[in-house]
Amino acid sequence: MKELRIEASQYTPQISMDAQKGIIEIAGKSYPENTFEFYKPVIEWLEEYFINPQQDTAVNMEIVYFNSSSSKLFFDFFDILEENQDKTKITINWIYDKENESAKEAGEEFQEDFESLEMNLQEKTKI
Repeated sequence: MKELRIEASQYTPQISMDAQKGIIEIAGKSYPENTFEFYKPVIEWLEEYFINPQQDTAVNMEIVYFNSSSSKLFFDFFDILEENQDKTKITINWIYDKENESAKEAGEEFQEDFESLEMNLQEKTKI
C-alpha cells in the first residue's frame, strides 16, 4: 500500500499516512474550500488501510484551527477509526499548543464523543 503525503497549504494541513509504520499524521490548519473533496483521498486511504492494518496504529493530530466542515469530516474520520479498532490497537494523540485553548477544547470534545477510542491530549512541548 502506498504512502499518502499531502503538503500543507495556507488552508490545509500537512498529511502523512504510512501503512508500513502504522502512523497517520495530520498537522496545521484545516479550512479548505471543499473539505470533502480535499479529504477524499485520506478517507479512501484509511478504508484501504483497515483491510490489512498494522498491529498498532498511531494517529497524531496537531490541528491549529479548523472550520465546521472540517469538524464534520474529523467526526467521520474518528467514526472510521472507531469502527476498525478491533483490527488494530489505535492510539490517537491530539497535540495542542498551551496558548491555543480552542484546540485543547476541540480535543476534549472529540474525547467525549469517542469514548471508546484511546485519545490522549498532549500539550505541545517547546524546543
